[in-house]
Amino acid sequence: MSTILGLDIGTEFVKAVLAEPTKKGDLKILGIGKAKQTEGNMHAGAVADIPAVVSVCEQALVDVEKQAGERAELTVVGIAGELIKGNTTTVNYTRKDPNKPITEAEMREIIKKVQQKSGEVAKKTVALETGNENVEVRLINSAIVSLLIDGYKISNPIGFKGSDIVIQFYTAFAPLIHVAAIEKVCAELNLDLLTVAVEPFAVCRACLGNDLDSNYSSIVMDIGGGTTDIAVIEDGGVEGTKMFGIGGRSFTHQIAEALGVDFDTAEQYKLDYDTGKLDDRVKSKIETAISHNLSVWLTGVEVALEEFKSTSSLPRNILLCGGGASLSLLQEELAISDWYQDLPFSRRPIIHLMDVAELPNYVLDEDESTLDHSFATALGLLRVGVDTLAGAPEENKLKAKIAKLLQK
Repeated sequence: MSTILGLDIGTEFVKAVLAEPTKKGDLKILGIGKAKQTEGNMHAGAVADIPAVVSVCEQALVDVEKQAGERAELTVVGIAGELIKGNTTTVNYTRKDPNKPITEAEMREIIKKVQQKSGEVAKKTVALETGNENVEVRLINSAIVSLLIDGYKISNPIGFKGSDIVIQFYTAFAPLIHVAAIEKVCAELNLDLLTVAVEPFAVCRACLGNDLDSNYSSIVMDIGGGTTDIAVIEDGGVEGTKMFGIGGRSFTHQIAEALGVDFDTAEQYKLDYDTGKLDDRVKSKIETAISHNLSVWLTGVEVALEEFKSTSSLPRNILLCGGGASLSLLQEELAISDWYQDLPFSRRPIIHLMDVAELPNYVLDEDESTLDHSFATALGLLRVGVDTLAGAPEENKLKAKIAKLLQK
């Protein structure tokens, strides 16, 4: 099978991971690469300067291909930003003939209607937020969350009889201009673009691995340089994804302003906060500088999670990834403050920094110490690539059975 490149074009860094799918369905990591962006290359998680981003991506690709000893054959690129709309839609569908077994053709028609309805909602939302009524959006990812036939949860609808179908379906749409920018970057790099994936959805795929019947539940928070992306996984299904425009760079700017230093120096102070390299006076100033921003960020988290209206109870397990998650002050604030009390948590959430070594179905080199939580998105993009190539790995499973129907 072809080698796959997961390319995470972030606000702060471009991260690339090259892998080779194995016969068992695992992903053997061949090489990794990382290159720093300059300010202005990205805006709110989206590409703002195509030539500059291409140049940074080239640096990361040189590193990853040198380490792997081979070139990428197929590429999956992540997309993020506040204008990415990922929602779970519940659709009620009454069948004309309840005594007739459900066919793949009928499911294809139902899914088409759900995608069309979700696309109309996404287009209206983006048009309202941008003030552009003519904005075009494109379907990026879609996945079935759950399906009921006459009130009974079904693992595979094909062949069942029944009258009323209730389907929960996750769809993610992105403005066409953002997708076109990614396609242009890949063209300039001579990369064969397999697909584009919404980044928090990709991280969810990394967490779930190959288990189509997984009952895994968690909240994933990908804290990047320009945005925070949140996804809810419930019983092995992606409930939805939300994003807001506060990330690690916002904290860096606050430090720069409070300490009267330039951005790069402030960034180094932020990185050195947990290493013991800073004296107590500087650490105190950093804590004061970012305290207000932390409060605003937590409000963003709360608002994002409030939008999961269909979820009666949120998972207590919260996994943090992305470069911004390294800041211990942020982890502590999530762990000890009362931000969660007005949300449907049964008890205080448990906060973890994602350990990529524990993600299922990846084969990692033991000495690959630089592959940490900040590479979670790139690893997830690889998994989306395998999904796209595989189509339907197990014909007797719902998610696999109709995976082909979800391909664009």
